[in-house]
Amino acid sequence: MTALRSLALRLVYDSRGAETVEATIAAEDGASGTAGAPSGASTGTHEVQAFPSGGVAAALALRGRIEKAIAGLAIKDQASVDAALHRVDGTANFSTIGGNTATAVSIAVALAHAASEGRSLAETVRRPGVARGSFPAIVGNCLNGGRHAIGGPDIQEFHAYAPEANPDDAVRAALAVHRTIGEALHARYPKSALGRGDEGGWVAPLGNVEALEVLTESCRSVSKSLGLTVRPGLDLAASEFYRDGRYRYKDQTLDAAGQLGFVTHLVDAYGLAYIEDPFDEEDFASFGKLTAAVGSRALVVGDDLYATDRRRLERGLEHRSSNAILIKVNQVGTLTDALATVDLARSRGIQTVTSHRSGDLPEGWLAHLAVGFGSVGLKCGLLGGERVAKLNELRRVAAATRS
Repeated sequence: MTALRSLALRLVYDSRGAETVEATIAAEDGASGTAGAPSGASTGTHEVQAFPSGGVAAALALRGRIEKAIAGLAIKDQASVDAALHRVDGTANFSTIGGNTATAVSIAVALAHAASEGRSLAETVRRPGVARGSFPAIVGNCLNGGRHAIGGPDIQEFHAYAPEANPDDAVRAALAVHRTIGEALHARYPKSALGRGDEGGWVAPLGNVEALEVLTESCRSVSKSLGLTVRPGLDLAASEFYRDGRYRYKDQTLDAAGQLGFVTHLVDAYGLAYIEDPFDEEDFASFGKLTAAVGSRALVVGDDLYATDRRRLERGLEHRSSNAILIKVNQVGTLTDALATVDLARSRGIQTVTSHRSGDLPEGWLAHLAVGFGSVGLKCGLLGGERVAKLNELRRVAAATRS
């Protein structure tokens, strides 16, 4: 049995320049793994607490306690390591050591285990029934609004959904959409200063429908020119503009029934393939109504609705709220907790989409999780080192699988 020998924790900075935690695990056989934890801006209320009171400094001060709890455990026994993290924390939401600390340690252990066995992380986390050679679609953020941008639409993310079986083609198609949108925006606003948001998507003074029209036309153009499939998708992050029982856009205010009609119209009119968080995070019933209406032709994805929490997914299953769930490890704090949610989803025919966070790091382990989980999509931005690292790693995993 190869055991964990030591833990190092350090402060690093994410793509927004915010402090977060990086962990390095060393095993007795010399194998090691290093992982940093990303952080979200648009966070659900049901996520674990990212850092303890006192922030990253307080988390780093607990290194000795965490190391004592996990040292000597088998490197391949992820469940025992993650259970030890829960015990040393002692709270329901990782408020003692921080969910980001737990995430960094948990993923570092998984990477060290993979290194110890000379296998990829994708192989060590592969779920039963997930076929080798099966890869996720790219859910690529092309236009930003909401909490991820200043001066953009209310809707948070406008995506190119590229479900090509070959990741090289999927990445190429999604990047082409991003580039085509940039060209369209520069032609529309030749004298305006255009920028990019937290996740690398374009930011422009567009309304929600205007932005969707630009996205849809770009997807159509790229599909035709490259001969590849790419369709539009949205992450509305509706909880962010839901107040006092209403969805408060800049140009309209809707109740739940109105929001259902509006989103259904967008699916029908623009051929959306992907719709994430179209309702408030507590409205399981409205999610279910939308899934019944459009779920046969689009992914209806719960993020804030579930926060990667198995118990909330169980509630969603009762309401038939969605046909897909977003998976973010740091929403629950450990790989084992995320795997429990993934396995429940798979057992009930619910697709998974493995996702980055808006504040991310230039690491590729997320691509391995998406492949090993059998996810239908890998959601990430398309520009910036922290986003491209995941795209390139997915291509590497695919190349290694083919060799």
